[in-house]
Amino acid sequence: MTTMKMLTAITIHLMVPLIGLGLFWRMKNKMIKDNISSPPILDLFIVFATYGGLLLVTLTTLFWEWSGMASLGTFYLILVAPFVMGVISYKNYKQRQDSKYHGWTFESGIVYFIIAPLTFLGLFYLNRQN
Repeated sequence: MTTMKMLTAITIHLMVPLIGLGLFWRMKNKMIKDNISSPPILDLFIVFATYGGLLLVTLTTLFWEWSGMASLGTFYLILVAPFVMGVISYKNYKQRQDSKYHGWTFESGIVYFIIAPLTFLGLFYLNRQN
């Protein structure tokens, strides 16, 4: 394996998830510090994981080799994530005015129904060109 391939693999499969986890942890601590009542910690974790998975599938498609794990992630993003994100949006609808975190969680759930299909259509189109 060449050095460039190793750097690509480390960046996609290690650095991106660690950065996402770090950003989530930082947001979680900020919610606690801001004393948000009933903060949407679990919902935000799922949102971060879902969008992170979408980013990983995109980067894998563009810069790496497809794998069984990428297929499992794609199946989750297509078959399960819409329901999960819908539930998260529904759950946070009434609380969206409580804090900016509740609002972001609600909006992130709704926007997934636009971003995911556009991402998959774009990746499909790019792969057809190659």
